[in-house]
Amino acid sequence: MAKNYYDILGVSKSASEDDIKKAFRTLAHKYHPDKKGGDEAKFKEVSEAYAVLSDKQKRQQYDTFGQAGPGMGGAGGPGNFGGFDFSNFGGFQNGQSFEFDLGDIFGEMFGAGGRRGPRQRRGRDISIDVELPLKEALFGTERRVLISKLSACATCEGTGAKKGSKMQSCSICNGKGEIHESRNTFFGAFTSSRPCPTCHGRGQVPQEACALCRGEGVQKRQEEIRITVPSGIEDGEMIRMPGMGEAILSGTAGDLYVKVHVRADKHFTREGNHLLTSLSIKLTDALLGGDFTIAAPDGDVSVSVPAGITHGEVLRIRGRGVPLARGSRGDLLVKIDITFPKKLSRSARELVEKMRSEGL
Repeated sequence: MAKNYYDILGVSKSASEDDIKKAFRTLAHKYHPDKKGGDEAKFKEVSEAYAVLSDKQKRQQYDTFGQAGPGMGGAGGPGNFGGFDFSNFGGFQNGQSFEFDLGDIFGEMFGAGGRRGPRQRRGRDISIDVELPLKEALFGTERRVLISKLSACATCEGTGAKKGSKMQSCSICNGKGEIHESRNTFFGAFTSSRPCPTCHGRGQVPQEACALCRGEGVQKRQEEIRITVPSGIEDGEMIRMPGMGEAILSGTAGDLYVKVHVRADKHFTREGNHLLTSLSIKLTDALLGGDFTIAAPDGDVSVSVPAGITHGEVLRIRGRGVPLARGSRGDLLVKIDITFPKKLSRSARELVEKMRSEGL
């Protein structure tokens, strides 16, 4: 059964060269046999379709004659793999091995971006947890914690070399800082590179290694970290401290992530930018009104309860809630909790009955 190359790539017959190239990249990345879950048969089929549709002359022949046209399909001979003409990439002649740059077509398959310089080494990130009372979370604080991590060697200051020792070219990578490795795929010989494990990509090694870190430039030790907690931080928020993670030779240190846990408070809860608390008052105070004092996280607050207030009513005290940007603050919300007497004296009962008779 004849194959429809346009359907294989998932493009229309009027697709541009860029559309065809983009579709091939996506499918080649998906089905590449070197990837986990790849499909070699699908990859060959996609490659065959791309080999035809990416070539103007072959595409024109295919559009006119289909697979019956010259050079379409077939078992494939030297330079032809299921209809995929490797000569498009250059270096393939008479069935011999070949090498080509995958940076364009397969860049995103083996590392996006094509040819790039060696990636800078980076130390491991660290995550820790810190618990704070509500007051410190609201108004900010500073904490000092002791953590154990890989830090720059105190003796060689992270160079890995003995004091006074000179650097020399690495004999493993010949001073290039990277090692090239070749592997065979059905495309041919594919060459990749990685940082030299001996010099860690520097291209140089010390003539004499540091005795303390043995040339690694880092050592495991405890270090005191000062954490500045900003005001208004919420439970579960992260504080990122760049460069405070683990160190690494010939690279940048990782980051330290501090996850903040705000301890529950007995009297106050946070609702967005506001603080919520309860104020218990007697029935007589609810009827007649009165002034009360609340011990807020940042000091005492005076609350005037109007006469005739109802149970569950909320009073708003502006500017005494969560600190916000530019010096502003949320509000303090005071929920009224009227305490009703369980027993009444004879005189009190008489007064209440009198009130009821008056329609109160």
